[in-house]
Amino acid sequence: MSDPEHSPAAMKPAFLPCTDGARLGLGGAPLGNLFQPLSDAQARSLIDTAWADGCRTFDTAPHYGHGLSERRLGDALRPHLRSSWRLSSKVGRLLTPQNDASREQHGYVDTLPFVQHWDLSAAGVRRSVEDSLQRLGLARLDAVYIHDIDAATHGANAATVLRQVLQETLPELARLKAQGLLSHIGLGVNDHQVVEQVLRHADLDVLMLAGRYTLLDQAALPTLMPQLIARRVALALGGVFNSGILASRVMADRPLSFNYAPAAQAWVDKALGIQAVCDQHGVSLRAAALQFALAHPATQVVMLGVRSAQEWLDARQAERETLPAALWQQLRHEGWLPKDAPTPGGAA
Repeated sequence: MSDPEHSPAAMKPAFLPCTDGARLGLGGAPLGNLFQPLSDAQARSLIDTAWADGCRTFDTAPHYGHGLSERRLGDALRPHLRSSWRLSSKVGRLLTPQNDASREQHGYVDTLPFVQHWDLSAAGVRRSVEDSLQRLGLARLDAVYIHDIDAATHGANAATVLRQVLQETLPELARLKAQGLLSHIGLGVNDHQVVEQVLRHADLDVLMLAGRYTLLDQAALPTLMPQLIARRVALALGGVFNSGILASRVMADRPLSFNYAPAAQAWVDKALGIQAVCDQHGVSLRAAALQFALAHPATQVVMLGVRSAQEWLDARQAERETLPAALWQQLRHEGWLPKDAPTPGGAA
């Protein structure tokens, strides 16, 4: 895995600015008040702390607080030299103003007064990008991801959605790219299988994949990750703590989440087994989870959905924690990791 041809720097196209801390990015869902509110001051403190610590990659979406995350990120980033940072947003959901819109929608609280609806048509995609740029106060996005096109989201309509993505959404994004409104085109999903379906018919510049390549769940490892390397798709990994189950000490007697839902017992048991190995080596589960995600040669950046400046600093500390090679050897030996999963410090 030390082959420079397969290194993150060789990914197509270059997406990350070169700066210390660049391989951790700030995910914008908490900035849209996911599950609990952040004040404008708290949101700004988080963004400013991440920036001061070297973060130069940021992600948001219209879905995140119905535009609230985009407004907060745009306000915080505009004073900085535009060429020194990268910002992505998403398409798929359009926002319509509504006076009596609920303040709590889709897991977000104290949202802006809009309602959302799906629109992956060419006209809808163009409007979505233009609306995002208006909320951000910017003239260009570094990446635009097509958001949540998996079967878990769309059910029986998933095949129709996929056809529209291939026939309308991707071609329109290519036109917007040619016009200079965006630089990179990709998918932002929680399902590795839909990525493979798209890659059978189209090329992608970038991919944001949440939860499917983690210390707990390596579903994307056998088939998708090699494709990303071969096709030079720059990978931004999200959800590396699997909705929090890997973010702190696992306690079997308290509620645990996995993939945005209560964790099944099999996932709890696996997390406890991995934690026991971490305990034997005197390292934190969080550090092992973060560094495992960063170790795959396809991974260009890990996006962190932290809620506070302190959580950002804690994650940076976990990134720097020293982990012994024997940790990974034991995790493989006990069957908690596949034998071919790349780990920090060397190949599998």
